[in-house]
Amino acid sequence: MRLPALAVFALTFLSALAHAQAPTAPPQAFVADAPATTLPMRQSRATLKDLGIDYEITLRGIQGTAGVPFSVRSDQVVQRASLHLKYSYSPALLPDLSHLKVTVNGVTVATVPVPAEDAGRELERDIDIDPRLVTDYNRLNLQLIGHYTRDCEDPDHTSLWANIDRSSYLELGWAPLPLTDDLSLLPVPFFDPRDTGRLVLPFVFAGRPAHPVLQSAGIVSSWFGALAGYRGARFPALLDALPLEGSAVVVATGRNPPAGLQFPELRGPTVAVVANPNDPHGKLLLVLGRDEEELRVAASALALGTPLSGSVATIDGFKDAEPRKPYDAPNWVPSDRPVRFAELVADTSELNVAGYHPDLVRIGLQLPPDLFVWRKEGIPLQLNYRYTLPEGADKSALNVSINDAFVTTLPLNGTVYDSSLSRQALHRLKPRGRMPIRQPLVLPTGPFSANSQLRFHFFFDRPQAGACKNTFPDVSAAIDDDSTLDLSGFHHFIAMPNLAAFGNAGFPFTRMADLAETALVMPDNAGADDIGNALTLFGRLGAASGYPALRNQVIGATQVEEFADRDLLVLGSRRTQPLFERWAAHLPIGEGAEGRRFRLSDWAYEKLPAFFSPDGRRTDLPTTAEVTVRPGPGDVVLMGFESPLREGRSVVAVLAEDPGQVGRLFQAWFDPALLAKFQGGVVLLQGEKLLSLQGNQTYHVGRLPPLVAAQWFFGHSPVWLGVLLVAVALLLALIARWLLRWRARRRLSVGN
Repeated sequence: MRLPALAVFALTFLSALAHAQAPTAPPQAFVADAPATTLPMRQSRATLKDLGIDYEITLRGIQGTAGVPFSVRSDQVVQRASLHLKYSYSPALLPDLSHLKVTVNGVTVATVPVPAEDAGRELERDIDIDPRLVTDYNRLNLQLIGHYTRDCEDPDHTSLWANIDRSSYLELGWAPLPLTDDLSLLPVPFFDPRDTGRLVLPFVFAGRPAHPVLQSAGIVSSWFGALAGYRGARFPALLDALPLEGSAVVVATGRNPPAGLQFPELRGPTVAVVANPNDPHGKLLLVLGRDEEELRVAASALALGTPLSGSVATIDGFKDAEPRKPYDAPNWVPSDRPVRFAELVADTSELNVAGYHPDLVRIGLQLPPDLFVWRKEGIPLQLNYRYTLPEGADKSALNVSINDAFVTTLPLNGTVYDSSLSRQALHRLKPRGRMPIRQPLVLPTGPFSANSQLRFHFFFDRPQAGACKNTFPDVSAAIDDDSTLDLSGFHHFIAMPNLAAFGNAGFPFTRMADLAETALVMPDNAGADDIGNALTLFGRLGAASGYPALRNQVIGATQVEEFADRDLLVLGSRRTQPLFERWAAHLPIGEGAEGRRFRLSDWAYEKLPAFFSPDGRRTDLPTTAEVTVRPGPGDVVLMGFESPLREGRSVVAVLAEDPGQVGRLFQAWFDPALLAKFQGGVVLLQGEKLLSLQGNQTYHVGRLPPLVAAQWFFGHSPVWLGVLLVAVALLLALIARWLLRWRARRRLSVGN
C-alpha cells in the first residue's frame, strides 16, 4: 500500500526527530567492543571547590546567576547524577514569587522553593539529574529568581540574595567505558583533561632502573606533570610488578620486560598501548627501546607530541628539540619583550563580559621569581579596553587588582584617566567615547607572587529609571587582547636560598625549562619509594615550567664532581645519601648531641656593631639565636643551600629517613594554603605541622649591571658606603694637597 506524500514526510520527520533526541553514543573509534554483561557502576564526588569555585557563591538581584563547569572523562559512561546543594537565602524573598533554579546544559532539573520559615538558615537538598543530560563538557547553572515586593521593586535591592556554599558537591555514578588500544588518543586514558582530580599514574620498571632509564622516565613524568598542571600529579613506582587495576606507564629496554608482560618486537624506539592483564579496563603505555639511547628517543618523541597512531609505533627520523634559552618556560611570562594578553589566555572570549553585574576578567601571570624590582616603580601595562558608554555622568568604573590587592579605579567616562589634573583636562578636550581606551598603567610589584592573577572588574551603574521600570539598555565590555605587559626592563637577581621560589616555580631548576642545568642525585640502592619521589619531583617541575625535562640528568653521589656546574636536587636519608654526611658543614641543619640545630639570625645586620642597627628593638641582645630542630623518624625536611661544588649554584635536598613519608610533603605542596608557608631555607614537616625557617646563609643568583650592582650593594651596606665616602674624601684631599703644592712650587720658581 502506498502512503500519501504528506504521510511519508511526517514519518520521515518524526524518525529524524527521534534520532536527534536519542542519547549520542561515543565515537566508535574511541570505544572497544564492550562486553555483553552490565558494567559495574562506580562513584565519584567533586565539591564546588574541587571544580574551581573556591569561594561562597552569592546570587544577587532578581535573576542572579552563577555557572559551574564540569566534565566527564572519555572512558566513563554516566549512569546516575545528583547535586547535593548547601544554601541559604534572604528572609525578604516572597515564597510564592521566588525560587532557586538549577539547570544542566540549559535544561531545568529542579526549582528549589524558598519558604519563609527556612529563610536565613543553612539548608541542604539533594537534586537528582537525568544522566542523559550529562555530556563530555557540561555547565551547571544556579539562578536566583528573587522578588521582595509585589509592587515596583529595585532589581538590585540588597535584600535579593542567596548563598551557595562551596562545599556543595556533584556526585556521579559511572561505569568504565572500554577504549581501543590507539596511540592517537594520547594522553587519554592515562591523563584526561576533563578530569579535575589529582593524577595518580604508576610507573612500572623491570627491577631497579639504571640512571639512564630513570632519566627517560623523568621525561615522561614531567610531560604528564605539565599536562596535569594545577591538578597535581603523583607517580608511584612499581618494580617488576603490574598494577592490579587502572592504567600505568612501563619504561624499559627490550631485554628486560617486567614480569607478566610481553613486549612487541622492537625495531627501534617504540611507543605502544596494550591492555593491563590485571584489569580489562586499564591500559599500559609502553615506552621502549633496545638500549638506553633508544629509550630516551622514545620518551622524548612522546613528550614532544610526535604524531602517533595504532597500538604500536616505531619512532623513525626523530630530531631532538632545540636547546631552551633561560626564562623561556612556556608557563612563564616572557621577560625579554612586551607580551600581548592574547598570549596569556587560552581563549580571547574570556576577555569579554556583559551585563550590569559581570564576572571578573582574570588573566593568570606566572612571573619569573627572580625579577629584580628594587627601586622600580612597577610593571608597565598598556591596557586597551572598550565598553558601552554610560548615559550621562554616573559611577561606572573599571577596578583593577592583583590577586586580592586593589590597584586602581578607572572611571568609564569615555576618556583616558590621568592622575594629573592638567593632563586630565587635556584628555577631556578630545572626542568622548572613542574606543578602545588606551590607558597606560604601572602595576605595583608588591602584590605579585610567582603565580598571580590580574583581575579586571567592570562595574556599570544602572541609570535612574522611572517608576516600575525594570528594563535597561544592554551593556558590555572587553579587555582588548592587544593589551601588553612588559617585563623587559627588569634584571634577574635573587637572594637564595628561597624555597618559596622553588615551591611556586621550581626555581632555580626551571630557569632552563628542559632542566639542562639540573642534576638529580639519587640515594644509594634506591627503592620504589625513592624512585616514585624522583618521578613526582620531575612532574612538579614540569607543571611549573609547562615543558618536559628533556635534558635532565640522573646521577649517583659518586658522580657529583662531574656535574659541579649544575644545580642539584638531592634525595635520600642520612643512611642512603652519602652527600648528607660529606656536606654536613654546608647543610642549614646539623647533627648535634641535642638534636639538629638550625641558626636563625637577622642577617642584614648580623655583622654590624649593635649601635649601627636602625632596628627599633633592643640592640644589646645577640642577633643570632639557635633553635633546636628535632626531625623524628617520620618527619621530612626540605632544605636549600649553596652548592659546595660551585659558587652561585644551588642545592635543594629532600631529607627523610623513611622515603615513604615524602608523599606527605607532596600533599602539602599541592595545597595552596600550605604552599604559601614554603619560605626561607628549610621547610620541616612534622606530623601535620609545617614549619619554615630562614637561616643565616645567603648567596645570590643572577647578574646586575655594574652601576646597578654598586647602587644596590651600597644601598644595603651603609658602613661600606661610609668607608667609601671617607676614602674618596681622603683621596680628594690628597689630590688637592698635591695640586696646591705643585702650584706653590710653580709660583716660587717663576718669582725666582
